[in-house]
Amino acid sequence: MRPLQPPGRVAQPAAGAAARSPIDPPPPDTAAPPQAAACCGAGAAPRHGPGYASPLDAKRRGPREALIYVPCITADGERPDYLATVDVDPASKTFGEVIHRLPTAVGDELHHSGWNSCSSAHCHPGCERRFLVLPALASGRVYAVDVKEPRTPSLHATVEPAAIAAGTGGLSFPHTSHCLPDGRVMVSLMGDRETGAGRGNWVLLDNTTFEVVGAWAGEDTPYGYDFWYQPRFNIMVSSEFGAPGEFLKGFDPAKAASHYGSKLHVWDWQTRKLRQTIDLGAEGAIPLEVRFAHDPAVPWGYVGCALSSNVVLLRAGAEEGAPLKTQVAIKQPWLKVAGWILPELPPLVTDILISLDDTRLFVSNWLRGDISCYDIANPDAPRLAGRVWLGGVVAASGGAVTIDVADLAALGLEGQPRQAVVKGVALQGGPQMIQLSLDGRRLYVTNSLLSPWDKQFYPGLVEKGSQLALVDVGEDGSLELNSDFIVDFGAEPGGPVLAHECRYPGGDSSSDIWV
Repeated sequence: MRPLQPPGRVAQPAAGAAARSPIDPPPPDTAAPPQAAACCGAGAAPRHGPGYASPLDAKRRGPREALIYVPCITADGERPDYLATVDVDPASKTFGEVIHRLPTAVGDELHHSGWNSCSSAHCHPGCERRFLVLPALASGRVYAVDVKEPRTPSLHATVEPAAIAAGTGGLSFPHTSHCLPDGRVMVSLMGDRETGAGRGNWVLLDNTTFEVVGAWAGEDTPYGYDFWYQPRFNIMVSSEFGAPGEFLKGFDPAKAASHYGSKLHVWDWQTRKLRQTIDLGAEGAIPLEVRFAHDPAVPWGYVGCALSSNVVLLRAGAEEGAPLKTQVAIKQPWLKVAGWILPELPPLVTDILISLDDTRLFVSNWLRGDISCYDIANPDAPRLAGRVWLGGVVAASGGAVTIDVADLAALGLEGQPRQAVVKGVALQGGPQMIQLSLDGRRLYVTNSLLSPWDKQFYPGLVEKGSQLALVDVGEDGSLELNSDFIVDFGAEPGGPVLAHECRYPGGDSSSDIWV
């Protein structure tokens, strides 16, 4: 079937000079002044831009989430992907239901999302959080979705892969999207459009027209994936996944060393120049999500390393230009198993998240099947505060795969993990993407990683579809699966779909960066 061309305006590269954005800083600096956050403090004018003045302001004043946007991926290659709008307001008549579906195209592989503007531009009244930026990992498109009517989003613009490639020297496979303090949008790119080989860089987009401005960096990295910027320390840290031509076929353990990354790249945020590369080695194999503390004056963060299944602490130096230091903060051993494709099972860290008050770190282990919560009052030595089991390889196998008794005991388990069930709906696969409520008390969970990997590791997930579940977070960091909330994407009108990253209309713990 020929891919469906979605409606909406098609954005093209800007002709001649880069298109002017609502915020018009002197190029090439994309960073707000170090004291930018202060402009919204006491005595400031009541007018402001999107988001909140500080992460604690968001935690204390932010409303309870009422809607969640969820990308839905069709694994059959015959139906368009779509953006689902889910009602999560307990007082609503449609609570727990998909109330709107916005189709994109067949074969997109919708994945992560971000905003055209967020709390990094809170001090700029001219900015508005109006468009959800939705990269399509496989097709290379980037969609701009208008959420002016939050319950019925519409397509505003489509940035075609040819336009992105033309502006970045042939790059594609877009992944992470972040809004910048200067009013632009920055999207990470992971590979060469023609060959599928690994190449990491970023495309800059105007945040209202979505015209391609150009590449952010003057040089590529071997691989690309996620990134996070901290302007007060003049750094941006990026991570590596692998070669798109390889990981879009599934995972071959024999190619882990040759086609996947293990490095972090540290950039000068002002000059956009690479100033440090850190090889994490085997202890940091396949570093994925980068999360710095939300307080912009705090110098530390974490990166979750998928294959090694460790979480690595990042710490910026106090002096300008000082090297970024790293150390393994959470070490998760592989489990001895029987009946699986390998004799040991990596937990496979696929998402991490820091609460807005920088006191909790949440880690999802897609293959092991649990979410863990850590107290990070001492970021160098996270303390396990809670854990909830939702599924995993062992649970999905129906008894065919078993964990060694000693390893079970080390995890505090008396028996093999079981598949979680909510209101008669079994959670497929393992916990993958997580999103925390602003107040830190509710953690939403989906279970799709990437459709080729879903097919490989959890065929039942592809056959029966994803779920959106809710985990309640206690004051002490304890975790408990909520028994009253479940969205079953296996019961969608067009058939089962795979659900990935969640976003709230007003911003959340992984979309917004404070400067």
